[in-house]
Amino acid sequence: MEHVSEMPEGLVQPAGPAQANDYDSFAEAYSAENENSLINAYYERPAMVALAGDVAGRRILDAGCGSGPLSAALRDRGAVVTGIDASAGMLALARRRLGDDAALHLVDLSDPLPFADGAFDDVVASLVLHYLEDWGPTLAEMRRVLRPGGRLIASVDHPFVAYTIQDPRPDYFATTSYAFDWTFDGQSVPMKFWRRPLHAMIDAFTTAGFRLAVISEPQPEPAARELFPDDFHALSTKTTFLFFVVEVPPPAL
Repeated sequence: MEHVSEMPEGLVQPAGPAQANDYDSFAEAYSAENENSLINAYYERPAMVALAGDVAGRRILDAGCGSGPLSAALRDRGAVVTGIDASAGMLALARRRLGDDAALHLVDLSDPLPFADGAFDDVVASLVLHYLEDWGPTLAEMRRVLRPGGRLIASVDHPFVAYTIQDPRPDYFATTSYAFDWTFDGQSVPMKFWRRPLHAMIDAFTTAGFRLAVISEPQPEPAARELFPDDFHALSTKTTFLFFVVEVPPPAL
């Protein structure tokens, strides 16, 4: 599931009594905000597409597809895309975008994936892993459904940013949760995320059997400079998200 707009500054506000991360309750507002925002449309999604490269004919699992903008971008470039998400409301929006014949499934990433071993050439996980306290089972399943030589392309909250969202700051080397309220079209919704240090992220990938290929801190699209003159400088000079490409090693000869 993708983020929207900006990370909050200063103190974390306690999440309200409603269920945290309940995307069904604000799917329409979230999708609308996400569609053309600076941080999503001109930074995170273009970076994911660029890291994916030539995807023509590749079987791609969009893990946490939300309303489907990344799935659509990859499909437009010739990929055969399957989308999964834990929110039925977001999947309904994805089906509206991608069509009734789109391969979309209601799946929680904490559960086993309903796909055969080696079913995909790539998995994309756009701003979704930081919802999970334990990456281990999820990464193991992603590796299982990838063919040898396949790739996981993932974006997450940059750990250097995530550990500033609290005062006093928590222990950088600990895996800790943090919560705050997002506001969409006047509606305040509680959110909860998990942060972990960089070495813990890399260790999780390698423990799951992946080989690190790329760590990226990309720049926003140049077109965003004119479209978002007030915010472009901050986004282009500060850490926001961290991007990984990790690979399933090919069989030994």
